[in-house]
Amino acid sequence: MEPTVTSTLSCPKCQAGQPDGATECVKCGIIFAKYRPLTPPVRQQAAPQHYARWVSLAKEWLVDSDTSTDSLRFAGRVVVFLVLLWWGRAFIFAPLETNYTGESFLHLINLPFHEAGHLLFIPLGRFMTILGGSLGQILMPLVCLATFLIKTRDPFGASVALWWTAESFMDIAPYINDARALDLTLLGGVTGKETDGHDWNNILTMLGWLEHDHRLAHLAYNFGILLMLASFVWGGLLLLKHYRRL
Repeated sequence: MEPTVTSTLSCPKCQAGQPDGATECVKCGIIFAKYRPLTPPVRQQAAPQHYARWVSLAKEWLVDSDTSTDSLRFAGRVVVFLVLLWWGRAFIFAPLETNYTGESFLHLINLPFHEAGHLLFIPLGRFMTILGGSLGQILMPLVCLATFLIKTRDPFGASVALWWTAESFMDIAPYINDARALDLTLLGGVTGKETDGHDWNNILTMLGWLEHDHRLAHLAYNFGILLMLASFVWGGLLLLKHYRRL
């Protein structure tokens, strides 16, 4: 006959009730002092390992693949970093409404890629053809970034390309901001009011978002600022590691 259960204790394995002072289960026979619960499911353990693998992979591609010990290259990188830091500071602190990015020298660099983007996206229809201009000037520095990382294994060059990507977002922002006002002077020397609008006037009109032009412009500008700050952190870390290898 099984002992009478006089307490609320239960077996951790079979959940059967146990008498006071029991050292082993009256039903399944396990010894409580030696019992260990099953390990967590493999799925729960795999998540941290999966995350750690991606962190390790990112570190390898973004930082560790740079093994240069050349002092002349280091000096050149420092000069480039300081120029971008000085120039980027001006972009970051200039208000969007001043169109500082649109009047900078880099705007002329972005312009051919902007126009090429319109041609590139023609097969995808009118909307993508119009949007393709802005996409083109963002995709070009991203292609450069991928080339530096994958083909030449030059993370510092990739950080410079990220800076350029950030500037491209900031360059587009005044264009978005002008979607309703149509005051910006376009490539042909006329404003949007004197033509059928411009890219972002048409894009936001087609989406029904024209009243959100200022909000979207600030979103693009602030995203560009975040990318630019990230490029400074990335480039600075690479310079520090390069200096330690000298």
